[in-house]
Amino acid sequence: MIPKNIRDRVARLRDLINKYRYQYHVENKLEISEVALDALKYELKKLEDQYPALITPDSPTQRVEGKALARFKKVTHEPRMLSLEDAFSENDMRDWEVRLKKLLPARLALRQAGRHEYFAELKLDGLAISLEYQGGILVRASTRGDGYVGEDITANIKTIESIPLKLELHGTEVSALARKVLAQSRVEVRGEALISKAGLKAINHEQQKKGEKIYANARNLAAGSLRQLDPSIVSARKPEFLAYDLIVEAGSPRFGEAGQECHSEEHEILKSLGFKTDPYASVCKTLNDVFHFHKKIESVREKFLYEIDGVVVAINNNAVFKQLGVIGKAPRGAIAYKFAPLEAVTKVENIVIQVGRTGVLTPVAYLEPVRVGGVTISRATLHNEDEIKRLGIRIGDSVVVGRAGDVIPDVKKVLVDLRTGHERAFHMPLKCPVCEERVVRDGKGIIARCVNKKCPRLKQEVVYHFVSKHAFDIDGLGPQTIDVLLDQGLIQDAADIFELKEGDIAVLERFGEKSAKNIIEAISKSKKISLPRFIVALSILHVGEETARDLASYFGSLEHIMKATQDQILEVRNIGDIVASSVYNYFHDAHAIKYISKLQWVGVIVSHEKKKKPGKFTGLSFVFTGELETMSRDDAKARVRDMGGVTSESVSKNISYVVVGASPGSKYVRAERLGVRILSEKEFLNLLQ
Repeated sequence: MIPKNIRDRVARLRDLINKYRYQYHVENKLEISEVALDALKYELKKLEDQYPALITPDSPTQRVEGKALARFKKVTHEPRMLSLEDAFSENDMRDWEVRLKKLLPARLALRQAGRHEYFAELKLDGLAISLEYQGGILVRASTRGDGYVGEDITANIKTIESIPLKLELHGTEVSALARKVLAQSRVEVRGEALISKAGLKAINHEQQKKGEKIYANARNLAAGSLRQLDPSIVSARKPEFLAYDLIVEAGSPRFGEAGQECHSEEHEILKSLGFKTDPYASVCKTLNDVFHFHKKIESVREKFLYEIDGVVVAINNNAVFKQLGVIGKAPRGAIAYKFAPLEAVTKVENIVIQVGRTGVLTPVAYLEPVRVGGVTISRATLHNEDEIKRLGIRIGDSVVVGRAGDVIPDVKKVLVDLRTGHERAFHMPLKCPVCEERVVRDGKGIIARCVNKKCPRLKQEVVYHFVSKHAFDIDGLGPQTIDVLLDQGLIQDAADIFELKEGDIAVLERFGEKSAKNIIEAISKSKKISLPRFIVALSILHVGEETARDLASYFGSLEHIMKATQDQILEVRNIGDIVASSVYNYFHDAHAIKYISKLQWVGVIVSHEKKKKPGKFTGLSFVFTGELETMSRDDAKARVRDMGGVTSESVSKNISYVVVGASPGSKYVRAERLGVRILSEKEFLNLLQ
């Protein structure tokens, strides 16, 4: 008996996948990301594997994507152009290998060396294309369509310089196999039509200037370009073609009259015939070799000219590959081993309010754990009430969650088509969930804040922030230790930390003399602090690291900041009315003045900020986004400041450079839109030198 909720989930998944597939493959648009669509398909496949009785002939798992457009002549593919099943983890790959070994007789798998080795190549994110040659001359080119029937785009394909119109042998070492292939009356080459990342950027820039459609990704651009009725448009967009498959006998993919035994040989033959192929493709003797190849490619994927979303892994031996056959839409002998997605689909189990160090109430979605960007996440920020309204999110919803680089995960989209009617609406509270005092909203009514200075959570968060890496950086004082000190009444505020003795800590549960001594030594070492770090530690509303540095650089000392008027604070670079008001009010608040005096009384020494000498980067401003390989972002910012430059957390037209690492976030997109100069990590390092 299949549970009703499973039947309903499968039906809803099919309808939603079909909706998005039509958008993606016919209309060349997509409301959600490709990785989110992959996640939906993967969930459906898993449910159908678990409950085979639910598999129907019209299920999205049973057919190849796409549908031929009416405006092009239709082309029948023989043999059929197949798609691949997806794997998302090493366990998925091991399961695939187990299935293969069960299907293959042991004598066939072991009789000959190399019978069970793999061939791994990049999974290019473009448009699958078939090229047909008769007597060595290109006679027809077509899209994959639904696998059986595609679209005739010969005129457009002939504009692509990387596709030979006539097959000829190239290179000094031409194999006998390549000569045999050239002698065949019919040869079919399959591969991927691509447009580079740089091409996407340039074309979108032109589209934006014309007020025309912006392409979401390079795959959509390639599909849209090759479906143009005017070949001159295709030529102007400069698509490329990378070949990955060779057919020389109708009905026998990867095994034909030329005698090629391995898929790896086909890549060599294709290169000899004048086609571009994947330069990273590699023979892998074992699955562990595949894992190593996958990790290596994933670590450098951002540097490639083209978008890739994984690695295609296939049985290298053509006879074995052919014997394994096809199931549904995919060959059993090949699989797409995807990279860790930066987006995934999961469910919202609850929405909980967190109170931050400045009193801001932030709604956080508690999720069914899901892997995103190589890590398991179970929470995602919902930011504020405006965002909840924009998303229309409810407790129990299926949602797309995403993260990029070190960005906190957030909810990208609610999949309302998957609702069952049991979802519950969420409303922001009128009172602080910790102290139950009424919350105050900002002028726009978006941000809700607890202003009770005695709120236990507020006090807790302020102390957490005080000892953190960017403030006093006191080793050994994590949130759990702070909680114990507050609960035991050993500290009332952060200043009390500097009056702790070894004996106060050593008697606490899970602490001893050695750990107590280490903590007291760390506290003592932290008493001397730079002015920017001290300002950060104070938890002033609207003041982060960059603003703290700007204040320190302009005024030079804590005393000068405390005496400054609001107009004087407004003269500081990048500070506007709201921040100036917040800084002025803080340093003129009796409670804050008393707190700073207490810190000085317990021995905290705040150093003066020296005027920096002009350097190579004087007058230049930098923003960093994504993960850098050679140094941390903090180190990179420090290098900029040491050379006279300034760093910022936000992108505007006034920024000199945006430095982009792996998995960049929205700052990269904004920089492109504003026309700010973008540097790769290598270009930034060259500037430093």
